[in-house]
Amino acid sequence: MTDSLNKDQILKLLPHRDPMLLIDELINIKKLFSATAIVNVREDSFYVQGHFPGQPVMPGVLIVEAFGQAAAALTAHGIDKSTYENKLVFLMSVEKARFRSPVIPNCKLELCIEAIRSHGKVWKYKGEAFVSGKKMADAQWSATIVDRK
Repeated sequence: MTDSLNKDQILKLLPHRDPMLLIDELINIKKLFSATAIVNVREDSFYVQGHFPGQPVMPGVLIVEAFGQAAAALTAHGIDKSTYENKLVFLMSVEKARFRSPVIPNCKLELCIEAIRSHGKVWKYKGEAFVSGKKMADAQWSATIVDRK
């Protein structure tokens, strides 16, 4: 398997579409273990205009969403396609989320994620978010794979 995915490849793995598909690339993939997601935070990103006018910041909840998307892409890329077909990955819990510095537009947000464990259809992950090597946020979360209706 490739050790990186571009946006077109991510679109084939995730149900998310613009404007809610937040990750632009998945690199440094270690199958079912870890990867780095790239989120290009732009001035024209949908959340910038209203959060906050004059001093735009990427909302923390969207950083957590991007963590979840990166984990879903890592998992979908690593498991057998027949296992993942007609399935969705849903966030179950978010733990220990910390936001250390605001993420402002015109930056490349790097999300370093790791699968901590899996038990059946439930997976647990952890991640750290960086801009230019500075830690901006970190979290742990759980997700489950369910049948698409």
